[in-house]
Amino acid sequence: MKKIVVFDWAGTTVDYGCFAPVQAFMETFKAAGVEPTMEETRTPMGMLKIDHIRTMLHMERIEAEWTRIHGAAPTEDDVHALYEPYEERLLSILHDFAEPKPGVLDAVAQLRAMGCKIGSTTGYNDKMMEIVAPEAARRGYTPDFMITPDGVGGKGRPFPYMMFANMQALGAASVNEVAKVGDTVSDIKEGLAAGVFTVAVVEGSSELAMTQDEFESLDTQAQDEACARVSKKFADAGAHAVIRTMAELPALIRQMA
Repeated sequence: MKKIVVFDWAGTTVDYGCFAPVQAFMETFKAAGVEPTMEETRTPMGMLKIDHIRTMLHMERIEAEWTRIHGAAPTEDDVHALYEPYEERLLSILHDFAEPKPGVLDAVAQLRAMGCKIGSTTGYNDKMMEIVAPEAARRGYTPDFMITPDGVGGKGRPFPYMMFANMQALGAASVNEVAKVGDTVSDIKEGLAAGVFTVAVVEGSSELAMTQDEFESLDTQAQDEACARVSKKFADAGAHAVIRTMAELPALIRQMA
C-alpha cells in the first residue's frame, strides 16, 4: 500500500471546478485587450501561475491577437506586466474558493486511518497559499506537508521537485510508496516525472470545467458523457488510474502494493 498521498489543491481538494484562477486569468487578459476562451485559459492549468500566463500568451491565436492589438509580438516584459494585475485579482478572491470538494475530508480521514501521510503540491505561490491554506483548515482540510513552486526555486509543474520535497519531508523510502492525485494534465506530468503512481480525479476538476451546480443539473447520461471525455484525456496523458470522485481513492490506495 502507498504510504504517502500527495494532493493538488484547486480543483482536486478545494475549489470545485478550479474557478478562482480561471476567473482571474480571463479578466486579466480581457483587460489587456485579448479575450481568451475557456479552453485556452484552462489548457495550462496546474502550472506555476506566471508560467501559465506565459504559455497562454504564446498560444497561436492569443499571440496573433495580441500582436494585432498591441502592434508587436508579446515579450517577457508583457508576461510580467500581465502577472502583477493577475496576482492582485486572484489574491482578492481566493478566500472564497477554499471549500473542500465533496468527499475530500472523508477520503483524507480514511487514508490517515490507513496510516498514510498527506502531502500537497500546487500551482499557487506562497502568498496565495497563505490565504488558501488557513481557509481550507478552517473548513477541516490540512495536509501534513505543503510546498509551492517558491520552495523549489520556481520550478513548478511539470518539474517533479515539489514531489521530491514531499517525499523528503514525509519520509518516503522509495517512490513506490508515493501516489500523486490531481485534476489536470500538468498534475499527471508532475507525478509521472517524479516516478510515482499518478491518479487523476474527474468530478470537480479543471478539465471538467463546471461548477458543482452545473454538473449536478445535468441528467445522468450527460454527466457520464462529460466524465468519459475528461477520463479519456487523463488516460491519454498517462495517468495510472482515473477516478470519478474522491470517494474512490481510499480503496484504490489500499489495493496498491
